[in-house]
Amino acid sequence: MTAAAAPIGWDDFARVDIRLGRIVEAEPFPEARKPAFKLRIDFGPELGVKKSSAQITRHYRLDELVGRKVAAVVNFPPRQIGPFMSEVLTLGFPDAEGEVVLVGVDRDAEIGGRLF
Repeated sequence: MTAAAAPIGWDDFARVDIRLGRIVEAEPFPEARKPAFKLRIDFGPELGVKKSSAQITRHYRLDELVGRKVAAVVNFPPRQIGPFMSEVLTLGFPDAEGEVVLVGVDRDAEIGGRLF
């Protein structure tokens, strides 16, 4: 387990734009250095559909990802991952082995809603 990060102010937190999206497409990403999937995530009419590379192959199958709601940072600059341009950072927590467990919601929440 890592130590807590240094304290930040509200303005620092407010600059990180974390939104709720729905996965609309998931496919293999065999070109990735570490096992990953390519995701297309719908963030609603304001942001539209964005792409993300996610190292979530340990706990998730492609057929169970479509329709799932996930949280993602939407205001990082796009990042080239092999032949794929990842536009958002899909968020998760590590399990006991360090594998990603996706962040989601436990109630109905609006797609595109911003974390506060």
